[in-house]
Amino acid sequence: MANLELDVNRWAEQQFGTCELGDRRRTKRAVRLAVAVAAHPDGSTPDQTETWSDCKAAYRLFDQEDVTFRGLCQPHWQATRAQTTGTWLLIGDTTEIDFTKYRQIDGLGPTGDGGGRGFFLHSSLMINPESEEIVGLAAAELFHRQPVPRKNESSAAKKKRARESEVWGRVIDEVGPPLPAARFVHVFDAGADNYEVYCHLQQQRCGWVVRAAQKHRVVHAAQAGRVPLQELVSRQPVAGTYELSLRTRPHQPARTAHIEVRIAALTMPAPANKSEFMKQCGIQDIPMWVVEAREVSAPQDVEPLHWVLLTSEAVEDFDDAWNVIGWYEKRPLVEEYHKCLKTGCRVEDRQYETSARLERVTGLLSVVAVRLLQLKSVARETPDRPAEEVVPQPWIRMLECVRRERRPLLTVGEFFRSLAKLGGFLGRKHDGAPGWITLWRGFKKLNLCLRGAKALRQKCG
Repeated sequence: MANLELDVNRWAEQQFGTCELGDRRRTKRAVRLAVAVAAHPDGSTPDQTETWSDCKAAYRLFDQEDVTFRGLCQPHWQATRAQTTGTWLLIGDTTEIDFTKYRQIDGLGPTGDGGGRGFFLHSSLMINPESEEIVGLAAAELFHRQPVPRKNESSAAKKKRARESEVWGRVIDEVGPPLPAARFVHVFDAGADNYEVYCHLQQQRCGWVVRAAQKHRVVHAAQAGRVPLQELVSRQPVAGTYELSLRTRPHQPARTAHIEVRIAALTMPAPANKSEFMKQCGIQDIPMWVVEAREVSAPQDVEPLHWVLLTSEAVEDFDDAWNVIGWYEKRPLVEEYHKCLKTGCRVEDRQYETSARLERVTGLLSVVAVRLLQLKSVARETPDRPAEEVVPQPWIRMLECVRRERRPLLTVGEFFRSLAKLGGFLGRKHDGAPGWITLWRGFKKLNLCLRGAKALRQKCG
């Protein structure tokens, strides 16, 4: 069952009640504000707070230097990482938070091709590899892109300049090592295919599945000697095959892809040009495995699927390879999380006038976005479980009253499907499972009904 407290008051206390913001009163304010934001995540600050005094208090909170992105998120990160047993996937990715070049906001950096203004968010989302339960954020970092350097920049200056790719290592170190009986496996796209990243992962005793970007890099293999990575993979026999259903993509219709899988063991040597970090850590080579998933007999007008995955997991046969591929296939969940932050919480529409304030708002919303994504997870994991074991009884009774159908809501699946219908989900046979957007819209309406009923009881009782 997803790690989600449905009651917004208890949830806000859990997530923000131990924030270190320089003053206990600020922490209490952050908790009260989180309750309001969680109930109406896509609203503006005035919409969420509803009164001028509460709105003004929110503005003051986000204007304090002691209130930081890290300070607001740290309790949530620590709770997420406190897994005592089992294997957990940490899916990492970077997204840009763009406020456009047309708004006058102090302190922002360039985004996109340089035409936008904003900052970047690198997130590490922890999930259960078996159930896809969204545990939460294990770490995250906001950073600003630096302006493009001059063309005549010297080689020495280029080496000293901080590289944007270093954020992968910093977030890995922020996550840190797992507890003794637990395992952390980081899952990254091709942006993390960097020897320095593997060094950070080894230092933190974490595993990895990383999509290879540098397929022509030379690696060591027991039988082949020194050979380019892609050539090593191409020499291997087919370990197994499977079929994969691909959704419709731009300029490509939905299709069933026929995939061949190849595997090999290798050792990746350290590059000749080492960063200061690589010199200090002293790791000269890293043993790992490679899994290739290549589509065969693809239609002529489509780009064949081709994944080359580097992993710390021992891959002896097709079953091991299938497990690694399955882990990588869960990587889009972090993209869905970023969509929750941008669409569900409308972080890019926030009307604050400095980057510092927007960074603090993003810290609060980044935790709220996890809750939004977890709603979908709860509805999917145990749909046949009795609803009263998961959902507060007043919520069930209120939803039974306001919906048009009259039969009782007995299971978790029935409750969340009805909740989504309250948010606009049609619930036809071919509609599939409801998404987080209709679930959250239904939750907003249900929460307003619950508030009204509570206020009526207080005034009339």
